[in-house]
Amino acid sequence: MRELLGSGHAGFLSPQGREVFVIGCVLRARKDEQWERQQAGAPEACEEEAIRSGPPATVAAHAVGRWVLAATILGSSLAFIDGTVVSVALPAIAREFGAQGADVQWVVEAYALFLSALLIVSGSLGDRFGRRRVYALGVTVFTLASIACGLAPSVQWLVASRAAQGVGAALLVPGSLALISASFDPARRGQAIGTWSGFSGITSAIGPVLGGWLVTLSWRWAFFLNVPLAAVVLLLLRRVPESRNPQARELDLPGAALATTGLGGLVFGLIESSRRGWSDPAVLAGLAVGGASLAAFVAVEARSKSPMLPLGLFRSPTFAGANALTFFLYGALACVFFFLPLELIQVQGYSPLGAGAAMLPFIAVLFSFSRWSGGLVARFGPRRPLIVGPIVVAIGFLLLALPEVGGSYWRTFFPGVLVLGFGMAVSIAPLTTAVMNAAGEGNAGIASGVNNAVSRTAGLLAIALLGILLTGVFDRDLERRVQALPLDPSTRAQVLTERTKLAAAEPPSGLPAAEAAEVRRALALAFVTAFRATALASAVLSIMGAACAWVWIGRGGASGSGVTRQFLAI
Repeated sequence: MRELLGSGHAGFLSPQGREVFVIGCVLRARKDEQWERQQAGAPEACEEEAIRSGPPATVAAHAVGRWVLAATILGSSLAFIDGTVVSVALPAIAREFGAQGADVQWVVEAYALFLSALLIVSGSLGDRFGRRRVYALGVTVFTLASIACGLAPSVQWLVASRAAQGVGAALLVPGSLALISASFDPARRGQAIGTWSGFSGITSAIGPVLGGWLVTLSWRWAFFLNVPLAAVVLLLLRRVPESRNPQARELDLPGAALATTGLGGLVFGLIESSRRGWSDPAVLAGLAVGGASLAAFVAVEARSKSPMLPLGLFRSPTFAGANALTFFLYGALACVFFFLPLELIQVQGYSPLGAGAAMLPFIAVLFSFSRWSGGLVARFGPRRPLIVGPIVVAIGFLLLALPEVGGSYWRTFFPGVLVLGFGMAVSIAPLTTAVMNAAGEGNAGIASGVNNAVSRTAGLLAIALLGILLTGVFDRDLERRVQALPLDPSTRAQVLTERTKLAAAEPPSGLPAAEAAEVRRALALAFVTAFRATALASAVLSIMGAACAWVWIGRGGASGSGVTRQFLAI
């Protein structure tokens, strides 16, 4: 694989990947706790306390349990693989449609918007209308939207289809663990979740490489891949028993509508400002509607009898601090790993396959240190790792800011990817521990949902915000470099007109080969400078996350068994 040996790329740790990693940490930690109990002659902790799902479970027969696991593993892989595949496919999408930088952002942001806004409320749909039914609906919507993505004749069609995919994912993502928890009795539930976690980790690991290979055929296959997987999932679901929660919470539809409108308005204003300008009426209207809707969302949630976001949880300094840390850390990570594929493929010349494979060290380190990370929580409590982990992540971002154009992957991007993986390994399990301990066992499920939604919203807003930084730095640096080239004024103007496409811009047709090469180099160097600014800003965000841990997260340690019980309440 020449791209890896001589030069590299990424996908990123999705929130789904984080969930897989966290559950893996917890299950390993729980085995250690049980061994320690046995050595001390103490009785084993009750499995029912360790894995809670609200209402009593519908106990699955052994054969049925296999169908449940198969359906949830394959169904989860739809979302797990999609997150990494699309990031690798973005350069090819931009090239085929001649898309501007803002269009490329929308391909990711439209999906993230509806997933972030609807994630919490959609979890209640399964409790009320049937977990299997809602899960199947999510798979169906996601798959139909995937077909629409693969057939997209324009970038606008693709963005609309990605929004529909986000709706399907919001129905699908919470359903896997809910189905498992509702279908297995307490004695077998932990093993079932461990099996799901292990296989889901494998799909997360192969996602970038599989995505890179598919994109070499056509970026459209990155979406068509979902169709056969979904067909198998729907067949398997026919053998899965239905389950509901008779005490299901009321749906917070006003809250969901306001959250979607608020986030959508803000994201629209931030992304479109890069090509319309801040004074554009549509941009100003989007920001105004977004801000007003989010303010109304807070007011509605404060008065709702069944809020999707219980504001009372944030009275705990530890809970508030842990979610603030989540916002800064995951916002930084999502932003860098959104722009990194563009850097590696469009600027560094990596193939999509090489770009996907370059992410493997991150995933390998992350999962290799999962057991060790769980031990950190038991030994030190969550506070110390949550100060150190984001600082290590910030160092990884600084390393990713160093490479120029060209150079071996092992000397340029590999160190940063490796350090990022280690920093996230240190951070993830303690972060979820802090959230669960602060909320208490009675609120563990909703606390996990809130923290998951915060991590997704962070990526949504960070890509929009730091995208403004990237395009601004790119514009200024490109203009400076183009002015220094021996080009006539009309050619300079043509080059600068194309800058909204960022690194995908091409020199004007008919330009002599030598001058075209100079223009391409100017475009590449300008994007490197812009990516460097984004990586540095992400490092600052990570340090801010560490500061949140220092100031707000409790200084007391956490007992191992308590941590495990609350962790597995998700």
